Amino acid sequence: MANGNQTVVYVSEQVVVLFTCALSFLGSSLIILTFIIWSDLRTTPRKLLVYLSVSDWLSAVSYAFGVWKVFRTDSLDCVVQGAISTFANTSSFFWTVAIAVYLYVFIVRSNQRVADSLVLFFHIVSWGIPLAITVAAVSLNKIGYDASEVSVGWCWVKIHASDRVLWMLLTGKIWEFLAYLTLPVLYILIKRHIHIAHAALSEYRPILPNRPQTHSFTSMADVKLTLIPIIFIALRIWSTVRFILLLADSSARQHPVLVTLHGIGNTSQGAANCIMFVLLTQPIRARLCTSLCCCCSKCRAEGQHSQNNPHRPLEGQDAST
Repeated sequence: MANGNQTVVYVSEQVVVLFTCALSFLGSSLIILTFIIWSDLRTTPRKLLVYLSVSDWLSAVSYAFGVWKVFRTDSLDCVVQGAISTFANTSSFFWTVAIAVYLYVFIVRSNQRVADSLVLFFHIVSWGIPLAITVAAVSLNKIGYDASEVSVGWCWVKIHASDRVLWMLLTGKIWEFLAYLTLPVLYILIKRHIHIAHAALSEYRPILPNRPQTHSFTSMADVKLTLIPIIFIALRIWSTVRFILLLADSSARQHPVLVTLHGIGNTSQGAANCIMFVLLTQPIRARLCTSLCCCCSKCRAEGQHSQNNPHRPLEGQDAST
């Protein structure tokens, strides 16, 4: 299973993790493209989601390169890949929490002005802190080959660094732990506030127009508020388990199943966000279906036109010829 202080990454694990990297790449790209194409979707929460998708896009690309290459030494491309994935992964944690904080202030505190004013602060923290940590780690020669002990082929904190645990915490794990604690609390408070508001308006529901559709949208929003922290923890917990097993010096961290789950979890955030906020969002899903149908109809019409006119003469050519 392992050779000394090195976790073996099997070809089957590479294939699975590369596939999830591709899904996250496509999912993050779709979120960004829908934001660019449809101007009426450019709300502040959707902007925050786009910034998160940029981080997830960088993570997917850098992780895919690392998994495909499976580094063996502290080469230059190992350090570059490790630096990019460290920055993108840490930034993703910050933007995920930033979205929860924004929704909490906007919904629970009912203060859109304060929520919008936090966006600049989110930029400073979510880009600035990961960048500062990454630059410091690279400058102090802490990023490099980690023998896949807490990764799946990609580079992170050097496994032979004497203070590797400290840098593993600074470059990801401490922010991951904080996200585990913060996200459930914020989304539970948001759900509680929404449920209290619905209960207060329950006596007016029979006279509200379009009640079934409104109830459907409300139910979907309630499901999303429940799933967001659950999906985040379900995806990220495997890397946390391997980190704890590394601290305990347990060989269980090298088990192929755990390594595969770690690879899938760390590279699936972009795909999960796309499913939640694009494919399961009815207005955006309807627009995508309409666009696809229009493209298919246009292609069929052009193909039928070509079949009906197989010998159409060129300009200036005699039709009889």
